[in-house]
Amino acid sequence: MRRRGFLMAAGAGLLAGACGIEGRGTPDDARYWEGKRRNGRLSWANWPGYMQEDRATLKAFEQDTGIRVEYKEVIEENGPWFGRIQAPLAAGQPIGFDLMVMTNGVHLEKARRLGYLAPLDHGRLPNFAANSGLKNPTYDPGNKYTVPFVSGITGIAYNKRHVKGPVTSIEQLFDPRYKGRVGMMADPQELGNLGLLALGVDPEKSTPDDWRRAAARLRAQRDGGIVRKYYTQDYIDAVSKGEVWLTMAWSGDAFTMAGPDVAFVVPEEGGTLWTDNLCIPRTARNPVDALALMDWLYEPRNNALLTEYINYISPVPATKALVAADAAGAAGRERKDLQRLARSPLVFPEPHELERLSYFRRLDQDEEPVFQRTFEPIARGA
Repeated sequence: MRRRGFLMAAGAGLLAGACGIEGRGTPDDARYWEGKRRNGRLSWANWPGYMQEDRATLKAFEQDTGIRVEYKEVIEENGPWFGRIQAPLAAGQPIGFDLMVMTNGVHLEKARRLGYLAPLDHGRLPNFAANSGLKNPTYDPGNKYTVPFVSGITGIAYNKRHVKGPVTSIEQLFDPRYKGRVGMMADPQELGNLGLLALGVDPEKSTPDDWRRAAARLRAQRDGGIVRKYYTQDYIDAVSKGEVWLTMAWSGDAFTMAGPDVAFVVPEEGGTLWTDNLCIPRTARNPVDALALMDWLYEPRNNALLTEYINYISPVPATKALVAADAAGAAGRERKDLQRLARSPLVFPEPHELERLSYFRRLDQDEEPVFQRTFEPIARGA
């Protein structure tokens, strides 16, 4: 199962860990790195599907740096992962990992707000400074606590055999002509963002009143029988087979898993850009080693190897030329696959294409349950 499939399983788990232990106040970021040094080892918690089966990238890092990596695919949903790490981090205890990957959204914001993340020492991240194409996001100004690992776009996938003419607008997901043939995502954030974009509202700048209006539009779509199903991961199989004709979709899934009859578009109203971020838990035993891995991944040659496996948006634009060079030196099916990857705007979008995308809304602790109560019941039929 690909990484984004696990995220969708969260559903009502969006608020997992939202209550209970909060933390011990904002720590002193300025003194965090005093006395810390490289130890030659680190432990990394990640999602499934984000590393080659033979761990080629990790082996290369270990050979280049001498740092040994213990790598575990233990994150399957943001909510349960936050619930797992909240108590020890609130108590100032290690969580067993020095590096973790979290998606921008409710739980990353909570971890930042509660002081659970280590401030990054950008003096030790020269490759990030030189090569990053996704800096200074609104959810982490100045990349104080995170750097992007991979990103993806939420847009629309459609089956060209059943939908005549191009899909250009979110409004086509609400069109009665496609009654019973539209797929929507069950995740409250993704579903809510789509509803907001349909109203012409930037999700990042939205208000509770906007949320209510968007939820009403989404309920009307559901109650009108337009939605066939609210999907977790299996929407790509459904649209490829023609069970649904149009569906909300993630760019990486559409690139990797869709059949030849399926196209992916960012509608004229825009789409959302999500990012899975590398971050260091504040209680990490080996934070300097974790920083070394972060920075190593921003060297274009190192990142290209992983991009060729993951097929989501690389945070290092220079990898595009390296993938193209690898394609030129390959043969047969591998050559065709790498050429397609290097040319894909789903993996290497142009800056003007990124400008059409919005990030998720940063929700404070009062807004979070309101947003959840507004959108979560829709996919459940409530």
